[in-house]
Amino acid sequence: MVVGLTGGIGSGKTTVANIFAQFDTVVIYNADIEAKKLMNASLIIKSKIIKEFGEESYLDNQLNRPFIANLVFKDKSKLAALNAIVHPEVKNHFQEFVNLHADKGYVLYENAILFESKSNLKCDLIISVYVPLNIRIERTMLRDNCSKIAVENRIKNQWLEDKKLLQSNYVITNLNKENTHFQVLKIHNILTEKKVSI
Repeated sequence: MVVGLTGGIGSGKTTVANIFAQFDTVVIYNADIEAKKLMNASLIIKSKIIKEFGEESYLDNQLNRPFIANLVFKDKSKLAALNAIVHPEVKNHFQEFVNLHADKGYVLYENAILFESKSNLKCDLIISVYVPLNIRIERTMLRDNCSKIAVENRIKNQWLEDKKLLQSNYVITNLNKENTHFQVLKIHNILTEKKVSI
């Protein structure tokens, strides 16, 4: 079973994923981390990115992240071009990961742009992590040491929160650690019961 985990920037998806990771029957796939690895390791992705964005895209054989980020977060067409290069490779990699962990209770697929990339179609169920917008902006500014405008530009490239929540099977409100732990445990118990009953 594949369970999608998503939420807006600064909502605390990774915090929630780390709680799920404590269960032996769960394995986590973080699409953002794996995409970053693939952008440095995959020759297919590298050649396509260089062709699309120029030689400056890589420095010392590593993705020039500030250069790429500066291009794509200001221009939706450039972001779409980058996604068109990276997402198919990530999806293939994810499918291999799922096949490799078929013995687990479920695979938790952490993906900030689960709906935007149509990766929700690969999921049996979807969990969204919710936090009010003002808190998300504050958290991201602190975490990434960036300006409010920079965070807002990234948020503009994600679906509106309401749209995600309406298409999710479960919603975790991530405002305090104790309550978030309780919500995760409750959902995990439901999911493992579902898995057993199939």
